[in-house]
Amino acid sequence: MSGLEDISLHIQERISSLYRTLELSGVELPQRKKLGQEFVALEKLLEEFEKCVGRQRERLKQLKELEESFQKNLQDVQHIQENVPVHMPKKKCPANGGEPVVTQNNDVQPVLSENAKKTTKSFVREMEVITMQEFESIPQYMKGRVPYDQLNAAVQSLNAAVSAKYKILHQSAKSLNNQTRKQRQRFKDQETKETKGHFFVVEDDIREFTRMKADKRFQGILNMLRHSQRLRELRGGGVVRYVLV
Repeated sequence: MSGLEDISLHIQERISSLYRTLELSGVELPQRKKLGQEFVALEKLLEEFEKCVGRQRERLKQLKELEESFQKNLQDVQHIQENVPVHMPKKKCPANGGEPVVTQNNDVQPVLSENAKKTTKSFVREMEVITMQEFESIPQYMKGRVPYDQLNAAVQSLNAAVSAKYKILHQSAKSLNNQTRKQRQRFKDQETKETKGHFFVVEDDIREFTRMKADKRFQGILNMLRHSQRLRELRGGGVVRYVLV
């Protein structure tokens, strides 16, 4: 802004000089020639002043655009901070200090230290949530109208069913009531050689422990989870077992 102030001050000085010249122009003829020169100089100064004003306006416009961009980014960051999904992917580790659970291979089991193995009888494996990249890799015909958040909500529900089922299985039969004893026996009857060492649920478990309905939409969600290698199916004895991968 100092450039504008300098030019403005200079113009004011030249205008003052013109006033003095005008006052004297009626008396002395040579002053008329000087008056014309002053007008030419003043005109050039005004042109320079307009150019300087134009440059300052352009800079102001750029600053306003930068401010708007900054405010938008700030709002986006605040929105993300206030709306962090509850199902953000996290690396899970047993609370007793064992090694992280590996979920890349169907046959890989939780790797625990010797001390941890003694205290993890009640350990229950859970499905990892679907990442956005995985969701986008699912074919559109398979996704249908199921959005990303609903798919992960189903993951959480299935994890809840697994947790409820194995909580009963890990309890002693003496500590259970008649209803839970029957459930525990059913769980054991559904186990096979193929499910040994794996965690699984069936449709009855899902109906009992979640609010999910085993309808066509549910079957579509299961297809998506199989595609994403979160579970696989084992059939036998008239029962479909959904085994966590």
